[in-house]
Amino acid sequence: MDKGKAVMGTGRRWAVEFSDQSTVPSSRDILDPPGFSRASQEQDDSANSRQKKDAEANWKLQKAWEVAQSPFKTLMMMGFMMWMAGNTVHLFSIGITFSALWQPISALQSVGKIFEPFKDNKVELLMPKLVFLALNLGGLALGVWKLNTLGLLPTHASDWVSSLPPPQEVEHSGGGFVFH
Repeated sequence: MDKGKAVMGTGRRWAVEFSDQSTVPSSRDILDPPGFSRASQEQDDSANSRQKKDAEANWKLQKAWEVAQSPFKTLMMMGFMMWMAGNTVHLFSIGITFSALWQPISALQSVGKIFEPFKDNKVELLMPKLVFLALNLGGLALGVWKLNTLGLLPTHASDWVSSLPPPQEVEHSGGGFVFH
């Protein structure tokens, strides 16, 4: 036979047989050892993924509560700054007061964006959102109270109508001895 020439009628010189006809046992033929089954391994994987999802949901809920309680720190700081500003109308006290009003208003407008990273089917965000809203409304009330103590809220009819006389200031001091 000449090199490079095929003999007619003999077919191919080589072929690949894809069917396994070997006598060596394959992994499909070996039985699983006692106490082990491939189904339990798949169940373990699903249990692990379920545990990971539960852990992630718990972490998201914990972080949501941290975010919900964060206005409390701001509330305490603003209260201290308002106390330090005093009760007289000057630039510092007005700036602190309007800052105390602006921060809760902007936080109340962006509640959805603030809690968006914690959105999940397993995480209930209603209570953290309600706490967040309540604390920010408390901060807003603190700012309105400070406006009232500065005398910047229109609380009398004379604040609206210029022809009415302003109310008489009544000062009261407590403690000490009363001298007649």
